[in-house]
Order: sequence, then structure tokens, then C-alpha cells
Amino acid sequence: MASEYTTSEYIKHHLTNATMCSTDNGIAFNKACADAGFWTWHVDTLAFSIGLGVLFLALFKSVASKATTGVPGKMQAFVELVVDFVDDNVKSTFHGRNALIAPLALTIFVWVLLMNLMDLVPVDLIPWIAGLVGSNVFGMDPHDVYIKAVPTTDINLTFALAAGVFVLIIYYSIKMKGITGFAKELTMQPFGHPLFIPVNFILETVTLLARPLSLALRLFGNLYASELIFILIATIGYFQLPLHFMWAVFHILVLPLQAFIFMMLTIVYLSLACEDH
Repeated sequence: MASEYTTSEYIKHHLTNATMCSTDNGIAFNKACADAGFWTWHVDTLAFSIGLGVLFLALFKSVASKATTGVPGKMQAFVELVVDFVDDNVKSTFHGRNALIAPLALTIFVWVLLMNLMDLVPVDLIPWIAGLVGSNVFGMDPHDVYIKAVPTTDINLTFALAAGVFVLIIYYSIKMKGITGFAKELTMQPFGHPLFIPVNFILETVTLLARPLSLALRLFGNLYASELIFILIATIGYFQLPLHFMWAVFHILVLPLQAFIFMMLTIVYLSLACEDH
């Protein structure tokens, strides 16, 4: 597939999302959405993220419904290992009692991991399939069919995940400390004198906003760079297989690590929000 494009065209094609928007002429896709503005949907990100989320729920529900107290099967043993791993990290990091934190941490870890693992799919496979479908079913030029299979390489998704965590941070900060306590935390720390309220507010606001930003940008940056390297490897032709294999093996460790970091930072931030000083 790389031979059909120049190197820059190939990279740009693989890093472009499939988009959908509403125009004066109705629903439009891809190039027709170039001037659509803010309300442009990345349909590939939505499809893969929702699909992998449904896969996660269906898999864990199936294992839970078939779980036995005897010797577990391989899938049950794997799911129990993941649940115990997340539960141990929550107990050691979250200081307090909250029925939401462990299920939230489990959902974040497994869902982000599944989305990250899409990075191991050969970079040309899904775009090639999408090109065939677009050409044979919809009569489109395959060059105009875009698709990104790794949802976490889309900054819109990582910011959406981080925004959800940020809402929980604000919610638990107000719930545990009250509006007055939360306002006091923003205005009377780190300097406990009324004269420093403007300085305290700026510092604490920056600290508060840095939490979702760190979540979103860290996950996006690592996965985007990883996908870009896979694409660059694919441009070198027949010699790509050894390099692709080595980079994929390295990512067997990196991809779970990124999901783990996102989960742990979420637990830490919520633990800080729930602490009543």
C-alpha cells in the first residue's frame, strides 16, 4: 500500500481520521468536512472505542456468569488475575472507602489497554479493508477513504477520558470538603494568609487543571508517537518485517504500561480529591 503514495502522502493518509459532519447538503464525510468546524465526528475513533468497550463488557460478563468455585478455566483465571491486580493497586493507593473507585479503575485499565492493543494490528490491514469496502460498496476512491484503528492516538478521545476523570475530581472534592472547603483549598493553599489568595488561586487552579491535561497528553503522546513509528517502518518496503516485529515486541510491555499509568494517576487524583484536610 505504501508504494501507491509518496512517503508524506502515506503518512498523512494513515494519520487522518474518518470524519462525518452535517452540511447544507446533508451528511458529509472526510474531505467534504474540511471546513465543517468544531462539530466534526471522528467516526473511526467512536466506532473502535465503543466496539472495544462493548467487547470488554461482554467478555467480563460472560466470564462472571460462568465462573465456578472449582479450578477456573484459562479465561476465568486471566480475568481474576486482572481484577486482583487492579484491586490490589486500588487498596494500596486510594486512602478511603468508595464503591466506585475499584470498578472505575478496572474499566479504565482494561478499556484503555484494549484500545492501545490496536496499535499491534499491521498499519496497512484495516485501511486496506476500509479501502476495499469504500471502493466496492460505496464507489469511493480508496485514496479518499481514511481510518485510524487506534482510538488513543486521537487526542479527542484521550481528552474525553480525562474530562470524565476531571468531573469526578470536582465532584468528590465538593462532596468530601463542601463548597466552602473546596474554595478554601483553592484560595488558602499553599500560603495561608488572605493577602496571598490571588496567588494561591492561580497556583491551585493550574495544579487542578494539570491533572486532566497530564492524563490526556501523556496517553495521546505515547500512542501517537508509537503509531507514527509503525507507519514510518512500513514505508521502508520489504525490510520492514524485522523492525516491525521488534517494535511490536517492545510494545507488548509499553501498551499495558500506558493503561496502567492512566489508571494509577486516576486513582491518585481521586484519592487526593477525597481527602478532607
